[in-house]
Amino acid sequence: MPGLARRWREVRAEIRANGTWRPTYDELTYAARVAWRNSGRCIGRLRWPSLIVRDRRHITTLQDVGRELAAHLDEATNGGRIRSIITVLAPATHTGPPPARIISPQLARYAAWPSRDGIIGDPANLALTSLATDLGWSGPTRRGPFDLLPWIAATNDGGLHLLPTDPAHILEVPIHHPDYPWIADLELRWPAVPVISNMALHFGGLRFPAPFSGTFMASEIATRNLADEHRYHQLPAIIAGLGLDDRDRLRADKALLTLHEAVLYSFEAAGVSITDHHRESRPSPASCSTRKPPAASWSATGAGSTPTR
Repeated sequence: MPGLARRWREVRAEIRANGTWRPTYDELTYAARVAWRNSGRCIGRLRWPSLIVRDRRHITTLQDVGRELAAHLDEATNGGRIRSIITVLAPATHTGPPPARIISPQLARYAAWPSRDGIIGDPANLALTSLATDLGWSGPTRRGPFDLLPWIAATNDGGLHLLPTDPAHILEVPIHHPDYPWIADLELRWPAVPVISNMALHFGGLRFPAPFSGTFMASEIATRNLADEHRYHQLPAIIAGLGLDDRDRLRADKALLTLHEAVLYSFEAAGVSITDHHRESRPSPASCSTRKPPAASWSATGAGSTPTR
């Protein structure tokens, strides 16, 4: 293919001259989509051809990075019709790390406040909350279970910096149930968009900080985030509200199903996209095709973090 041969000569010449190369927008877009396709841990990857790629490789200052993160949230939220988006920032170079990368694992995370009675908030974010306070964040005057954390970024000199989070860019969904009004009294809520902000896109010998967002799956919110005893641990409250007998060995299952119903109902009532494990696990021809070795991939770049949606 003449075009491919010519492009390959250009890339090799650029590497010889500069020690690196700069992909075109089309190359960047294809690499990001293929990386999603090859991400075995993401159940939503079958939608990889629809990924929107925001090319922000020219962004190098923390102020501009903060603005781009807010813009990513706005575009992904899309009035509740959630869109899958990746924002590609300036890459690492052959001489050092990228100008800025995000340490926060997600753009919408809730603080964890130690108290005499245990943790107020999300225990998964205890270390992140401690880091934010060490960097100067004091949190709200009246601390609660759903205090949004500021974003934390690292610069190529090794410094860590706070990027103020404007709640206006983070849509949250209050959790309630059509048949059990008392669930609303628990004052639970969850962000509409999961933005994995400490992701890195790897391809062609390059590494780009690349925050990515998809769509929440109901079981992640209900089972992992709200029900897990190491997170918000809401099953005892649901069991009590339903009046389930302690001798009922399926009481936790019944409570979890009710919480799933509440999450799905709340997102749908708010006009916010959400999916479920039954819908996402349906086979498709694309999932049965033979896959080539990955030409591009994603990874998490923050210390002690796991990429989840």
